[in-house]
Amino acid sequence: WAQTTAQRGRRYDAIPILSSIILCSSPPPSMVRITWTPVSSQKLVKQPEDFKFGRILGEGSYSTVVLAREQATGKEYAMKILEKMHIRKENKAHCVTRERDIMSSLDHPFIVKLYFTFQDVKRLYFGISYARNGELLKYIRKIGSFDETCTRFYSAEIVCALQYLHSKGIIHRDLKPENILLNEDMHIQITDFGTAKQLSSDGTQNRANSFVGTAEYVSPELLTQKSACKSSDLWGLGCIIYQLVAGLPPFRAGNDYLKFQKIIKLEYEFPDKFFPNAKDLVEHLLCLDPSNRLGCEEMGGYNPLRAHFFFKAVTWENLHLQTPPKLTPYLPAMAEDDEDYYGNYDDLLSQFSNMQVVHSRSFQPLFVANPSPIPNPAQRPNSNIEQYIHDLDNNSFELDLQFSTEVKRLLLEKQTSRNPCVRRLTVNIISP
Repeated sequence: WAQTTAQRGRRYDAIPILSSIILCSSPPPSMVRITWTPVSSQKLVKQPEDFKFGRILGEGSYSTVVLAREQATGKEYAMKILEKMHIRKENKAHCVTRERDIMSSLDHPFIVKLYFTFQDVKRLYFGISYARNGELLKYIRKIGSFDETCTRFYSAEIVCALQYLHSKGIIHRDLKPENILLNEDMHIQITDFGTAKQLSSDGTQNRANSFVGTAEYVSPELLTQKSACKSSDLWGLGCIIYQLVAGLPPFRAGNDYLKFQKIIKLEYEFPDKFFPNAKDLVEHLLCLDPSNRLGCEEMGGYNPLRAHFFFKAVTWENLHLQTPPKLTPYLPAMAEDDEDYYGNYDDLLSQFSNMQVVHSRSFQPLFVANPSPIPNPAQRPNSNIEQYIHDLDNNSFELDLQFSTEVKRLLLEKQTSRNPCVRRLTVNIISP
């Protein structure tokens, strides 16, 4: 992405040509470089001045996605902007490289397309297809839940996208309604490959050993074995199908610890009037053993999944050319009852006896003085499971496994000062 002396005065496409990119505006003691594989040298490189930047479409842990219109063509893109300083500080250069390599290898109607990349002194830019109708989650929240026809259609599109990804040895690892966009024709576009993993082509690696994902949709094997596989995406598919019908994900609780407990115990319930065939499909996807999930290689691959009775009415060929059904509500959105939202009393006491709050390393957000109108990516915590488990608040606290006596005393004092009624209790919830 950086031009050599011989290349100055010429502009090339950023994805194909250059062998390295520098992730810093001035040479630090340890310079971080990303190596790219040359592909082509025919296209001109783009630069920020070629675009008009609009509203923010989304924010990640070290990036911001904004709407951008190319001035020469009028074409609109979702421009993912990444701060080099933050990438270097958080040691995320390998993640950026992996995301770029994976996205540039994908070409499917149900997956966002990476059209180009380029850089300036302080930022990296990914030009991605713009899904005009936004997140699938927005529509779930708007209409409550989908009827059977809509649920079937969009579930089938997700199946097609996953089959394609898995055929290329790619695990998404963070499949959820927020990462499923809808284009102007209301077809899905799976996005956010920042935590995706490319498995080895020789078959020696079939799992990814790192904590990534989102609490409500994380697979049990990630929590118990600290690894994900292709079947982990099928677990996410099961959670999404459930949410399309019920309006909420299957594993709900007041905090992530309780959600994880429900996941590893497979504790969830179906609301009344849940479509019977959809229920059967979800039950065959939400299996604790990854090798028992419908669609995985051990169960015969994707053909048995596509042949499930729930998909009987689906015409799989050229699904992306079919007209999506009009979004129609079925069930009212499920309410998060008090037990789901707050957790029960016994679980709360169990957590108090098994946790310790300790100060974490301080996190200093990066502020780069720049008069450019391009939005700076928000410095937000990562959404990976490791941070859910070990980092309650990136600026203040971490979650560990034991409350110390001193911490219990401080919590009790804080509890008492906030609520005078506590002083009159003979037994305190937090006992020193």
